[in-house]
Amino acid sequence: MDKTDIILIQLLLQNSRLPYRELAEKLDLSVNAVHKRIRELIESGIIRAFTAKINLSVFEHAVHVLVWGRSETRSVDETLEKLGKNGSIYWVSAAGGNILYVGGYLRNLSELETFVADAKKEAQMSEPAVGIIHSGKQARDTSLDPLDYQIIYTLRENSRKRVSEVAEELGVSAKTVRRRLSRMICEGLIELSMLWYPDVSNDIFTVFHLHLEASADKSKVGPLLIKKYSPSVLFLMSFSNLPNLLLCVVWTNTMKELRKMQESFKGEDFVEDIVPNVLYHGRIFDTWRDELVLEKGALTRRTID
Repeated sequence: MDKTDIILIQLLLQNSRLPYRELAEKLDLSVNAVHKRIRELIESGIIRAFTAKINLSVFEHAVHVLVWGRSETRSVDETLEKLGKNGSIYWVSAAGGNILYVGGYLRNLSELETFVADAKKEAQMSEPAVGIIHSGKQARDTSLDPLDYQIIYTLRENSRKRVSEVAEELGVSAKTVRRRLSRMICEGLIELSMLWYPDVSNDIFTVFHLHLEASADKSKVGPLLIKKYSPSVLFLMSFSNLPNLLLCVVWTNTMKELRKMQESFKGEDFVEDIVPNVLYHGRIFDTWRDELVLEKGALTRRTID
């Protein structure tokens, strides 16, 4: 992948329904060129599906957590499969040195102890680190009615589906679907993203553990890194319980670029120490959020039918 592919992927991860014309304008490409790039990413298996989910911000007490550490497992694939059955684990990735990263969505903080114990057992991590990820803004109005659930259900495996197709499936007008969908997007009720598997590419994806100086203003560090190292910096994770730690997921084409990025990070005056872990395998799983859509969406379908 090149830098344009990475920017395209970032845009689609943030909103997988962005029209081709809007993507083309942001990338300074033709519509046909964007369409071709997306098709190639799909055919290569890097993009598996465009998805729609209930945004985590809808659930007032929901918690986003990350558990990581060295695993003693002999079979990463089997371990990932076991972890995927948890119901709260949405992502697991393996890095060099048998380091596993386990991402989870909890209904509330009371589930944390059990979640960590289960992840520790299945991943065979004796001393896992646990980070509670800073959440985004809470949705202003978290009410979803049966038709909203049905729209999310219809888009869950293809969020780029045309409004007219959704309307036809539901037996309502396109105007109604468009109005409902616009409201869910504006209110932060729906998460439009995609299943992205970068490990099937030849590119290098690395998690940098940035240990910050005690005096560092983390609210400024994140935006600075994104601005300075875009588009190589893909994601940043900060933790409410680990105030001086920032996890930074970085894309590079070569090991030479990776070493250069590491040296550049080391040179930042707010970084005390840095530990890189190169990712090589990962899986994405359905969670209770998806089950809720299947349950309420399917029920609504019976009501509509």
